[in-house]
Amino acid sequence: MVIVGGGFAGLYTALALAQKPGHPPILLIEPNERFLFLPLLYELLSGELRRWEIAPLYDRLLASQGVAWLRDRVTAIDTDRHRLRTASGLEHSYGRLVLATGSQLSTFGVPGVTEHAIGFRSLEDVDRLQALIEQLRSDRRPLQRVAIVGAGASGVELACKLADLLDGAALVELIEQGPTALTECRAFNREQGLLALQRRDVRLRTKTRVLAVEADRLLLSHAVAGQAERQDSLPVAAVIWTAGQRVIPPPISPAPGQDSRGRLLCQPELTLSDRPDVFVVGDLAAAAAPPGWPATAQVAFQQASCTAANLMRSVAGEPLQPFAWNDLGEMLSLGKGDASLTSGGFTLAGPAAYQLRRLAYLSRLPGLAHQVKVATGWLTDWPTSP
Repeated sequence: MVIVGGGFAGLYTALALAQKPGHPPILLIEPNERFLFLPLLYELLSGELRRWEIAPLYDRLLASQGVAWLRDRVTAIDTDRHRLRTASGLEHSYGRLVLATGSQLSTFGVPGVTEHAIGFRSLEDVDRLQALIEQLRSDRRPLQRVAIVGAGASGVELACKLADLLDGAALVELIEQGPTALTECRAFNREQGLLALQRRDVRLRTKTRVLAVEADRLLLSHAVAGQAERQDSLPVAAVIWTAGQRVIPPPISPAPGQDSRGRLLCQPELTLSDRPDVFVVGDLAAAAAPPGWPATAQVAFQQASCTAANLMRSVAGEPLQPFAWNDLGEMLSLGKGDASLTSGGFTLAGPAAYQLRRLAYLSRLPGLAHQVKVATGWLTDWPTSP
């Protein structure tokens, strides 16, 4: 069994499969050295968590798990021949294939994003932002601005964290094309998020499109009711882009069906349409028929368990089970030591929500050994934790 991609969906499928008695050999193909637990990236930025806690090495995670790891990137897949090729020129055959290559930053074709904006999806992005924060705090100037583009959950969470870390050294501007922030979040979390932005003096610019990103400014277009759009220029010290994600699956022959966002169409059992030996999980998966699933870590966790079980059923010639998403709620990080959560009619905000959020994600960290190691560190730090 070959799993392509070691993000949430891919790694957790491999770990769940490794726990199944009598499982076939498992190969995980992933080019990065470390797994990245993205929901806790904000706490790494602020120093509330340490790098090894949210970005463990794959070789340590998979040691003694019965999963082989190939640090490489898949460049071509032939589903007729059941073979794939990697960037290093290797070819591998597979009996069952899991595609879990995740998503990447989407620029939406806006000029200058690639050249001048910082993303928030990698350890390198965290390093760049920490250097930026240090620079702005040490060289305080009037009207310094940091602009965050995209006021979804990622943008709001990052805006709150940055405002806390900058501590008045720069203004934080949050730019959103829609009518308000957090449009896809629960009402309680949306309310708490907007309040958290107000408490930190984050300026929320809604109905505002980014026309271009330059080295020291943003070109914007602002919609005004009953008037033509007004264009202006916003001087900035840095731009952070959280406006959206896109999927780029490896080249597959014959070409599979895709939706309008490029995701691969799959059956309720998470198999690629017309290819029952190919499974699709995580951000890359799109339901061939409604209802679909949101592209969240929570969905990826649950798909991993379903896929591991269906892989074993497939090998045994048994009927596969459809994936049923169980919505467990929603959590937002809203600054240092602050969070908001909703689950099953239960709502909570503030420091208690922050601690519950950390505990919830502790239970989701990959591998029991890593969970115990991180929990030990958290208990040691507890008297000084926010």
